[in-house]
Amino acid sequence: MKMRFDLRIDAGDFVALIGPSGAGKSTLLNLIAGFETPESGSIRLLGTPVNGLPPARRPVTSVFQENNLFDHLDCGTNVRLGLLPGKTSGTAAEAVAATALGQVGLAGFDKRPARDLSGGQRQRVALARALVRAPTCPILLLDEPFAALGPAQRREMLGLIDGLRRAHGLTVLLVSHHPDEARQAARLSAYLEAGQIRAFEATESLLARTDLPGLTAYLGES
Repeated sequence: MKMRFDLRIDAGDFVALIGPSGAGKSTLLNLIAGFETPESGSIRLLGTPVNGLPPARRPVTSVFQENNLFDHLDCGTNVRLGLLPGKTSGTAAEAVAATALGQVGLAGFDKRPARDLSGGQRQRVALARALVRAPTCPILLLDEPFAALGPAQRREMLGLIDGLRRAHGLTVLLVSHHPDEARQAARLSAYLEAGQIRAFEATESLLARTDLPGLTAYLGES
């Protein structure tokens, strides 16, 4: 399937990407992050072309469902791994990690082994790691990070992310299979189908449309 994406997002926005499995949502995030390379076209982040730049040099942080924590390390060390190379050790780095953990509701968890955390706590540590990268990586890509959590925890985490977005000036793109997540947090939503963005507009307006058969089928509405 040939995928073609055309999308512009303003800095500081919260955007949800919705659509059926295989529509291209994760592929779009991977292109932005640099994990996949487009055959043609241009990707601009913060106004700068990034085609050809490796993921480590893009102003982007990705949070996945698996959260990518190292179970043999404590929470503070996992968070400090988000800092620039050479800046992950020392008192200053420990203070930065402790502050980030406090901002996600895990104050005092610095020395707690990651293997002892619940699913929701693990995602909070992953968000704390993203926060320490915010000064240089203000674009946050979330690929179904709460799929393993229950509805109440998902709502709580979305509220947390939206608060962090406002406080730190983050731009957030969220891939989700739950329209309610888009309704709760995303000002704008994009509907993807067959490798293309079929609609991109205010979330409530998009979810109320009846002229897109694929969207209607996806939402399960008659």
